[in-house]
Amino acid sequence: MSPAQDAPLKEKTSSALPFGQQVSLASVSGPTYVTAQLLVQQVAYLLSDKIFSYSAPTFDLDVAARAWAEAKEKNIYGEHTDVVQLQTRTGAGAFALGYMFSPDFDMSKRHVPQTLLAPSLSLKSLRGALDQLSLLYGVASPFVAHIAALDYDAHNGLLPEYESALRTAEELGLGLVSSTSAYETQHMGSLRHPHGRRHPYSSRLRRPRMARPESSNCLLATLMTALTPTLGVDEGVRLAKETMKASGALNNKKGVADTYKKISNEVATLNKSLEDPDKIVELLRLFNEELGTEYELFEYHGHKQAETVLVVFGSVEAQLAKQVAGRLAADGAKVGTINVRVYRPFVEEAFLKAIPASTQRIAVLGQVRDELAVNDATVQSTLYTDVLTSIAFSGKFHQDPAVSDVKYAASEPLTPQSVADIFGKVSGHGAAAKRFPSLVHAKQYTFWDLDSSAAANSPFVIGNLLSRESTSNVYVSEQYDNLVQGGVVRTDIRSSKKTIDAPYAIEDADVVAVGEEKLLRDIDILKGVKEGGKLLVKLPKFKDEDVEKRIPAFVRKSVREKGAEIYILDPAQSAAFDEDESAASILFEFAFLEVAHADISREDVARSLLPEGSSPSLQEILDALDVTLRKFDLPSETTELPADHIWPSLPATIKTNSFAPAKDLVADEVARLVDWQAAAKGLAFKEAYGTKATLRPELSVKTHTVTVKENRRLTPETYDRNIFHIEFDLGDSGVTYKIGEALGIHAENDDEEVQAFIKWYGLNSDEIVQVPSREDAAALDTRTVYQALKQNIDVLGKPPKRFYESLAEFASDEKEAQQLRVLGGAEGAVDFKKRSDEDTLTYVDVLQEFPSARPSFHDLVRIVAPLKRREYSIASAQAVTPNAVSLMIVVVDWVDTRGRTRWGHASRYLSRLPVGTTVTVSVKPSVMKLPTSAKAPLIMAGLGTGLAPFRAFVQYRAMQKARGEEIGSILLYLGSRHKREEYLYGEEWEAYQDAGVITLLGAAFSRDQPQKIYIQDRMRESIKDIVQSYIRDEGSFYLCGPTWPVPDVTDVLKEAIAYEGKLTGKKVNPRNEIEKLKDEGRYVLEVY
Repeated sequence: MSPAQDAPLKEKTSSALPFGQQVSLASVSGPTYVTAQLLVQQVAYLLSDKIFSYSAPTFDLDVAARAWAEAKEKNIYGEHTDVVQLQTRTGAGAFALGYMFSPDFDMSKRHVPQTLLAPSLSLKSLRGALDQLSLLYGVASPFVAHIAALDYDAHNGLLPEYESALRTAEELGLGLVSSTSAYETQHMGSLRHPHGRRHPYSSRLRRPRMARPESSNCLLATLMTALTPTLGVDEGVRLAKETMKASGALNNKKGVADTYKKISNEVATLNKSLEDPDKIVELLRLFNEELGTEYELFEYHGHKQAETVLVVFGSVEAQLAKQVAGRLAADGAKVGTINVRVYRPFVEEAFLKAIPASTQRIAVLGQVRDELAVNDATVQSTLYTDVLTSIAFSGKFHQDPAVSDVKYAASEPLTPQSVADIFGKVSGHGAAAKRFPSLVHAKQYTFWDLDSSAAANSPFVIGNLLSRESTSNVYVSEQYDNLVQGGVVRTDIRSSKKTIDAPYAIEDADVVAVGEEKLLRDIDILKGVKEGGKLLVKLPKFKDEDVEKRIPAFVRKSVREKGAEIYILDPAQSAAFDEDESAASILFEFAFLEVAHADISREDVARSLLPEGSSPSLQEILDALDVTLRKFDLPSETTELPADHIWPSLPATIKTNSFAPAKDLVADEVARLVDWQAAAKGLAFKEAYGTKATLRPELSVKTHTVTVKENRRLTPETYDRNIFHIEFDLGDSGVTYKIGEALGIHAENDDEEVQAFIKWYGLNSDEIVQVPSREDAAALDTRTVYQALKQNIDVLGKPPKRFYESLAEFASDEKEAQQLRVLGGAEGAVDFKKRSDEDTLTYVDVLQEFPSARPSFHDLVRIVAPLKRREYSIASAQAVTPNAVSLMIVVVDWVDTRGRTRWGHASRYLSRLPVGTTVTVSVKPSVMKLPTSAKAPLIMAGLGTGLAPFRAFVQYRAMQKARGEEIGSILLYLGSRHKREEYLYGEEWEAYQDAGVITLLGAAFSRDQPQKIYIQDRMRESIKDIVQSYIRDEGSFYLCGPTWPVPDVTDVLKEAIAYEGKLTGKKVNPRNEIEKLKDEGRYVLEVY
């Protein structure tokens, strides 16, 4: 049972491998421990001539296949399979097409499949190749693409996104197959590898599970390509990488070869006059007969007389719906679910046959891209359209069931509770929703640690140990969040005597082990401990009297409420283990097993965890455990909290945004600056040099090109402040944004100033160079010198102190060099501050001031900072203006100490753009979020351009009101200097007030009368309205603009709280109440 051998685990290679360990091809035969991605790669390697891999470095979609290729492992044809690593870019897939249609192609291999491995985020780039293959499949090699449902979002991290696969299959006329568990992955993938007529096929991974006889997705999909171009789908984030026991995997090379060849030969004899859907039905029959499985195009589970049916597609969705429907049906609820195994071709007869005649309601659980699409009534999920059409034209029902679209975003994690809630809502029992009982009968453990910890790999070590019991089924899954505490890893372990399907994070662990105490303050870890569970925490140098300092108050209270037990591991009590991180990690493993599995003898543990003759010895560990591990009873007084204690609002888990520790993602190689010859090589030989031709590839966020649609000044030309409205046409850019988010503008340097610098510095503007990208110095952009100075390098910006220090190295005049060193050091702090804050000198100014310091262009771009994007609050709601995005901006300008007029970089750039100009933009999440309920009141205060996000808020509420929805009151307070010049969007606000959208409009124009009137004055005048909307009706308050009014505006809110308290006779602390409102997300500031 690889890799669960008696020897201790080696260092982890990849989370895509079982227990992180590389395994030989021959060892992938049941019973054994595998991952779904390993099974995909096994079938791909055994059945293919070449594997074209578009895996990102840490995705590891090809990690096992690459190792097998390097070891010259043989496929079923007696040869080794080549693995070609490629990059996702425009035209991806062309390399594979070129190979298959090359005049030099070995025609004896024409019947052998070619395989592609890629995440779903690559589908857009692969679309062209898939389209051509669908047209040329009759003369091409069999082609299969196993595509992991895997995308990345800057806000939500890694997503199991498969909507793109559904749309690609629908639009290109490809077949589409999904597995419902990791067990099925192998079977389904093999179905994708053809042995007859050629059709391109693509498979996609959803969450991996264990591996019974259903390890079938790969095999089934491969066979299916002999009939029709096909895509296969499996989850790629959690399920794909979960280590689990496969007790019935196909018997390695011989088992895969025999099954594949036998079914392929029978498929070749099918009646040629059959339509593709009929051939698929026949293929599935042959497949089931050969493997003893019971796969169907549409698989029903639930009550025999179901009235409510949920239609689902995807691994996690199918497993959860099946289990929840089964539990509810067993309790008498008339509910059921249909799993769509083969989405394309959509065989309507088979779908209608699967629906119980008693059905009154059908809900389609359809994935859409994001929350914006979920809330947009005009957006329908892809699957919903097919289901609705089938029902509408079926003629099967006396009265057609009502069909609804239950949309969910790719970022929304599904759990048994959330699926049960969907059943309740669709059935009309939403009001009676209650906690859904656990579906898992297993021992469950969760581990938390920094990913840089020496003990970060301990959960895999423990999981491997538990797996050595032949009657046990162990599941290990880990998540990485590189953005919390510099990198956090969460690992879940489930252990059961029976096989289980639980494609979701553990929510009620028997034991939770925490290797880093700081995580207790950042994550609500206790939420994942079951009632009466145990918490093991590593607390070095812990003293009983420090309990209130070391263990947060809310943790102490949660421990008491759950009746949990705390165990403290203090390695400092043993000097040998305190000083040796490796020894301390072994101690942590023994401590966990002592707490969670006292039934396992220490000698058995030692044989598994300790190499023979290793240090520390078993006796040394046991001696250390006696002094370092203890059960700690919290003093009762430390678990009592004051009634007005403010509970922190913490996440219960992390967002998976990586498959590797943060430390593994740091670039080791310093970016190179090369000349035009090297750049030319990169352009001529893109594959060899890894050159990518994409839109702003260097940016950590997705960028898009939009077009200026409108650019108009809002203030008079004679007014000293240029505030303007700019609107962009989104076209086919793919830009989507949520209400309250910001638009990042990737502005360029002023053309005249760039040309003047090039001339003064003596540069060749047309010379081709490679320079560091704007936001990732490890990536290089190919540019001319002119383009680099205009688009990449902030040469017109303000230099930091380190620039002076770096520039000193290039000064040939010793006096200038000394002056630069002073300015770059502590003694020049006062002078530097004046230069930066008062003189506002630029890099160019400093270079001209010290003419003997003349770095080469390549050295210059090394010491000058890259240009940064500038973010502006979005002043529109995409639900109202779907093809446009608007901003309101003030041009920043000032006169420096030399008498020169200076401008803000991005605001001036935007103000001068004519209609039709293209601009590069990106979207940034924001704290400014509209309440989910339309009835929730809004109290908004905006100064100047701070009104921008509130225009979006009001637009959206106006749309809701126009649709007949009841909306809450809106109090809008705005402030500026003069009404005639700066009543920004004034006519719009008044029109919204007349229409009953805005309830109260409080405008404060500070300089239109002798006495100054500010925004807080208008708020104080209407304090009763604030009390009603904000406190009694539980509204939300927002302030956007400069920081200076924050204290005054907050004082008004405190007065309102105190006023309400006085009226109701309640004793309240306004300051504490404001803090509570912050935690609830009802007091939101976006100030600058």
